[in-house]
Amino acid sequence: MLVTSVIAIPSVEAKTAAVTAAAGPQIRVQIGGRQRNRRVRTVTRTRIVRTRYGTFREVYRIAYLPNGRTRTTVISRTRIRR
Repeated sequence: MLVTSVIAIPSVEAKTAAVTAAAGPQIRVQIGGRQRNRRVRTVTRTRIVRTRYGTFREVYRIAYLPNGRTRTTVISRTRIRR
């Protein structure tokens, strides 16, 4: 009988701890959506391009649009080697 009471006491304590933990809130409600920056972000980059006709330095602009797309425009192309 003494052995049974030792085993039963820890299980009762574990059940009460589980019940109190489950009684807490499980859903978090947030009113309103995430505020996102809806502007177009532009970045200017430089790259070296080799073609059959020579080597060029290109300066191009990347526009990151709000819908996730990108728009790339070459601003200038300068020959640096034949």
